[in-house]
Amino acid sequence: MPDGSPAAREQLQKLRDEATRRLRSLREMPPPGTVPEQVLELSRNVRHVVVVDASHSRVYVFEHQPTGLQPIRSFYASIGRAGFDKQEEGDLRTPLGVYHITSRLDDKQLEELYGIGALPLNYPNVHDRRLGRTGSGIWLHGVPRESYARSPYATEGCVALANEDMAYLMRLLEPRRTPVIIADEVKWVKPDALSVYKREFRALLSKWAEARSQGNQALLRTMYSTGFETADEPLERAAKIQAPARRAVPQRLQIYLEDVSIFRWTRGAEVTVVNYSEVPAGETRWTSKRQYWTKENGRWLLFFDGKVG
Repeated sequence: MPDGSPAAREQLQKLRDEATRRLRSLREMPPPGTVPEQVLELSRNVRHVVVVDASHSRVYVFEHQPTGLQPIRSFYASIGRAGFDKQEEGDLRTPLGVYHITSRLDDKQLEELYGIGALPLNYPNVHDRRLGRTGSGIWLHGVPRESYARSPYATEGCVALANEDMAYLMRLLEPRRTPVIIADEVKWVKPDALSVYKREFRALLSKWAEARSQGNQALLRTMYSTGFETADEPLERAAKIQAPARRAVPQRLQIYLEDVSIFRWTRGAEVTVVNYSEVPAGETRWTSKRQYWTKENGRWLLFFDGKVG
């Protein structure tokens, strides 16, 4: 293509944007002792958290250490060609929200476009579907092996990283357990700044678990949003525990919430995502579950509770 053509100018601008984003990232690491505001609490069995700062083309990897969340790596990344805040199928935008890795795909399962591997995310999640967002196939993935330059806005909605960076994530991260937070711009806060919010939500979960244990459907109904969904059972039975290999469902059965992780999302609406293990008293088996809560008229209400698939 001739010099000075629109295509050449566009390609040159993409190279400049990439260089600027890469250089800027050297000055924009999270301040020491801070965490992303979305992480309220992490279970001991969650080893890593991935944070995508969409407007800065950056992916941060945090490790859950005895002293708390600590950043261990960061990478340059590309997002959707039309930017972020995905709303519908084909809009070429990267979604924003709290997601989880669902599986791992290696290069033998993929086209060359996706490089050495991919980590699919659970977009659209329950909150997305509630808002009518559509689309699918949002992944963290690599790039074609012959790629030498990559614009900050280069995908159909996924988050793309260099193959060596993607290989690192493939080795490190656990499907179904690793959260991936995609924000337009990450707000870094001291963990103490989240303590009030965390206490509020812990108290709410205790109240909910007690109502479940007591079979108190009247109280539970005041805690559920209109349009409550569950992947497990109808609302009429939500106060009861379906014990394995039992025909009768007990009206009362003490349950315990273990391995609790809590994430907040405040863009556009206040939503809290809770991952937990439900352990009925006297049972050795547990069920991995996920809840979505929303704030309506100043009150937290549950709009989804179901098993993690």
